[in-house]
Amino acid sequence: MNKPAGDARRPTDTVTPTEPPLEVGSAAELKWADEADVVVVGWGAAGACAAIEARERGARVLVIDRFEGGGASALSGGVVYAGGGTPYQQQAGFNDSPEAMADYLRHEVQGVVSDQTLGRFCRDSVANLAWLERHGARFGAQMPPHKTSYPPDGCYLYYSGNEVVPAYAGPNPPAPRGHRTLAKGQAGATLYAALRAATLASGARTLQQACVRRLVRETGSGRILGAEVWQVPPGTDAARRHAQLNEKANRLRNWRAAAAEGWRREAAAIEQAEARPILVRAHQGMVLSTGGFVFNRAMVKQHAPKYARGYKNGHAGCDGSGIQLGASVGGATEHLDRVSAWRFITPPYSWPRGVAVNAKGERFCNEQVYGATLGHAMVEHHGGKAWLILDKALRRQSIRECLFGGLWAFQALPALGMMLLGARKAPTLQALAGKIGADPAVLQGTCERYNAAADGRAEDEVGKSPDMRQALRQGPYYALDISIGAPLFPLATITLGGLRVNEADGHVRDEAGRDIPGLYAAGRAAVGIPSSRYMSGLSLADCVFSGRRAGAAASARPSPSTEETS
Repeated sequence: MNKPAGDARRPTDTVTPTEPPLEVGSAAELKWADEADVVVVGWGAAGACAAIEARERGARVLVIDRFEGGGASALSGGVVYAGGGTPYQQQAGFNDSPEAMADYLRHEVQGVVSDQTLGRFCRDSVANLAWLERHGARFGAQMPPHKTSYPPDGCYLYYSGNEVVPAYAGPNPPAPRGHRTLAKGQAGATLYAALRAATLASGARTLQQACVRRLVRETGSGRILGAEVWQVPPGTDAARRHAQLNEKANRLRNWRAAAAEGWRREAAAIEQAEARPILVRAHQGMVLSTGGFVFNRAMVKQHAPKYARGYKNGHAGCDGSGIQLGASVGGATEHLDRVSAWRFITPPYSWPRGVAVNAKGERFCNEQVYGATLGHAMVEHHGGKAWLILDKALRRQSIRECLFGGLWAFQALPALGMMLLGARKAPTLQALAGKIGADPAVLQGTCERYNAAADGRAEDEVGKSPDMRQALRQGPYYALDISIGAPLFPLATITLGGLRVNEADGHVRDEAGRDIPGLYAAGRAAVGIPSSRYMSGLSLADCVFSGRRAGAAASARPSPSTEETS
């Protein structure tokens, strides 16, 4: 075997080292330590769905994960974007159809996948939700009283995108499509636990605390034959310490961010020092499902520098390794500049009644839109700098909602901190403009036009619904810094681009549009439904859709008995 992959990489890096492929004339040239029909790299939601689907089709499956499984999926809210007439939509009294779902999603997808693929995603939505339920996931029909970034316990169906925003309205009435997994608190762990149990119950084997550092490719055909995998030896003190560091970093990531980063670096150093290589054969196909690259800061700075100051939302396994592995064998990448920036300003439910302005004091976005839509407008078109303007009445209402409105701590505490400790305050709008560096005349004019719309004397210039408007007249006035990098109000980011895939079967494609034989991608390692605009639940729904697609395709080749299995 060639020299160990990644020797030149600093041990403090938190990303998986990726090397050029190992080229061989045939599989018989190598001594394989393990083998399966389908090898899945990354055991989050997409990887679990790929593994389960491949097993249901009779393939032997091996799942490899850098940690112990879960990835960003287990840390998520456990929301699955589903529609077209799910049982829970019907129980809540909403009529929905695949056509209505596709009509809305075209606003968000913006052509990043074909209309045919989007239509298939919508037509399969009810069946994919039922498939999750067959594998242990549970959902509900209770709706929250207000539009929110994440519903409270006891509420499991909600408008998780821009469905009720006038600009997104189509010929069909809006329907809630955010299906939150039944659980107390953040439900991602519960959803993933069901998928993990189903993966193991299916008979798939796992190789944990293991990184794929390079692929093995057949020189003549270009087929991916397998991978070089580096595993921390199971049962050792190093393996136990590695697992402890990962668990601690994930559990405390939101409260001790700097410490969590140190624990991730320590875990990466263990991988570098202790992991040992083995070769794993993939007879029929390999699925890359390792997530995005938000934890690979070099990739973020290269492809999406506007978002480099954003909070890294996800898991240390979101290190771009799957994308880099695919690229190492000629896989094309697309939309790596696209990042979802989650600037949620609801709840508090009164905040969207305020006015969001850019650095000049100009209103730039409908404040009632989904948080990632607001974040995109702010970062892409206004330099990442923005303020939310409230008056005395709105601030009082918002504080009351934070204290007594039954909000999650992650919703209420940052908002309270902003209003009580981080706000700029002034008796007049002109004076407030001076404190935030805006043009006084511009800010004054912006708020006067907004008040006219709130009073019904004019149309709202950014299309806010009449019931979401409230005139700002009671001084003092407050400006809340909602910019990317705001110290008291972190802006969470996830990456959306990845490997270009054949939308029919998930094959990774090269720059010429040709399938790379034996290589597939799913979830955020691939371009998919949410790769233009993200809505809550859309990534997990795409993990199910693309994971099952890749698992089915990878397991469809002839069994090893009909081909060389050396």
